[in-house]
Amino acid sequence: MIDSKSDQIPLESAQDDQDSGYQVLARKYRPMDFSELIGQEAMIRTLTNAFETGRLAHAFILTGVRGVGKTTTARIIAKALNCIDKEEPTINPCGKCEMCTAISEDRHLDVYEMDAASRTGVDDIRELIEGVRYKPVSSRYKVYIIDEVHMLSRNAFNALLKTLEEPPKHVKFIFATTEIRKVPVTVLSRCQRFDLRRVNIVTLSNHFAEIVNKENAKISEQSLSLIARVSDGSVRDGQSLLDQIITTSCQEDRMIEERDVREILGLADREKTFELLEQVLRGDIGDALKTVQQDYTNGSPPLSILQDLLELVHLLTRIRVAPSVLEDLSYTETERGRGRALAEKLSMASLARAWQMLLKGIAE
Repeated sequence: MIDSKSDQIPLESAQDDQDSGYQVLARKYRPMDFSELIGQEAMIRTLTNAFETGRLAHAFILTGVRGVGKTTTARIIAKALNCIDKEEPTINPCGKCEMCTAISEDRHLDVYEMDAASRTGVDDIRELIEGVRYKPVSSRYKVYIIDEVHMLSRNAFNALLKTLEEPPKHVKFIFATTEIRKVPVTVLSRCQRFDLRRVNIVTLSNHFAEIVNKENAKISEQSLSLIARVSDGSVRDGQSLLDQIITTSCQEDRMIEERDVREILGLADREKTFELLEQVLRGDIGDALKTVQQDYTNGSPPLSILQDLLELVHLLTRIRVAPSVLEDLSYTETERGRGRALAEKLSMASLARAWQMLLKGIAE
């Protein structure tokens, strides 16, 4: 049977962590139920139908980029399966009963969390399989959450196959991975798969605005949009960046503007990126080198400068093909005004050539 001490945080440790002082935003605002999970409507709709009709799979696999809510979703599913507020599993766990509280605090005896990155071997899976035979201690289901499941060895996957195909009725498996292609097809075929999507910029910006309001910070909408873009669809990445910006806002007691965010995060100014691209396309090499040197001095590494140029060329190409893209509220006034003007001057051939050269530059 799996040793619960090795996989779960003791109650005392969890409580000490909560009482130790400051808690980072990514943990403080971690969703406790599906109503708080943002950007994953398709998955929530499917799970809602499954719970309402009683068609619950015995194994789920959650995949997506880092920070979109895979482990969080796994814990919410565990609470939904075991919440005792209602007689049957519910898509809306109360979050207050003994079961929900224990799962949230990582101390539930029947919910095992295993990090496959550190426990990759077949012996670790044998311990898990040994525990599957025993019924839950106090809940409806035993739930096994295996994070980064793609890190398991081939022998470990093979050892799991039979149990995964025909587990006891009291057992549910939930796997999470960022590398779905590394998971054997034999495992995928035995699981119900959910692809967690990157969260769009508008949704992220609104989410960050709510956090800023609760934290009594002063950050402009343009700054929040920039943080959302830099996050690349990852809620956790964005919250980590926001943590840093909120600290600055509270300490200096002023409104944090977009230029402040760029300075704090070491990002090139968007105006400077437009200026640099125009200089390069005009052939003003001297001025272009001076602009790059200024960005580098301000903290922007050369790779980030090239990536910003590539992103700008992509935007200009989209404007050239479909000008209506600028109706997206996530774009700043600078991007709308200068982007439209520059896209009208450039041909598709020039944009395509710039795209290829920047791609090659980044690769090298």
